[in-house]
Amino acid sequence: MKLLFIGDIVGKPGREIVSALVPRLRAERGIDFVVANGENAAAGAGITGSICKSLRECGVDAITLGDHVWDQKGFEHDITGIDRVCRPANLPTACPGRDHLIIEKNGFRLLIFTVLGRSFMGAKADCPFLCADALLQKHAGQFDGALVEVHAEATSEKQALGWHLDGRATAVLGTHTHVATADASLLRRRTAFMCDVGMTGPHESVLGREIEPVLGRFLDGMPRRFEVAAGDNRLSAALVEFAKSGRAERLEWLSLRA
Repeated sequence: MKLLFIGDIVGKPGREIVSALVPRLRAERGIDFVVANGENAAAGAGITGSICKSLRECGVDAITLGDHVWDQKGFEHDITGIDRVCRPANLPTACPGRDHLIIEKNGFRLLIFTVLGRSFMGAKADCPFLCADALLQKHAGQFDGALVEVHAEATSEKQALGWHLDGRATAVLGTHTHVATADASLLRRRTAFMCDVGMTGPHESVLGREIEPVLGRFLDGMPRRFEVAAGDNRLSAALVEFAKSGRAERLEWLSLRA
């Protein structure tokens, strides 16, 4: 079976390339599950209900979120009514929205959840290691494989979580930094791992934002608006092939233009 996990979608350019490429990739590569991090899909900060709907309509089966989950006004009210969208699982339990998803294809049940890292991150979050343990234990018997997204800044924290979940998750894939890492691998017990899948959106940019304002901020420290850039639009994703047992067999990183 095949899982396509799409890294952080940034603004309209990111949404457009997802819409252009996902149907083609599903058909050409025989992909069973498509999961995308959509936390920057609305003008580079947060997501809206209508954007969730548009991503689902173009072939994304499930949408994950990160530390910018609440950036769009009113989304905390919308999230509870949107199917196949989950917020980070280790946010406080009082937060609205689902902390996991289980989706099914051809008799295979895929558990999906995101944990936020705590090193160099500002969000209030519980321990990602203990949260992942608890979810895997709580839903044991209800899934055949698990995709764990680790939305974190520190590569050490991401790698540690990968080893912690090796053999218990089909894939542990990182997001948040918007820069893909060159460490796609299968761990000892056949868990697919990558520190960061990278950004889906304009790569002629600084993390998806226009270059000049960001550069200016570094040079003089003055505040500026960081608009979403437009050049060199790419889809960054991890393609995981796995057996019915849930064990990963192959991991390929994709960087594609429309």
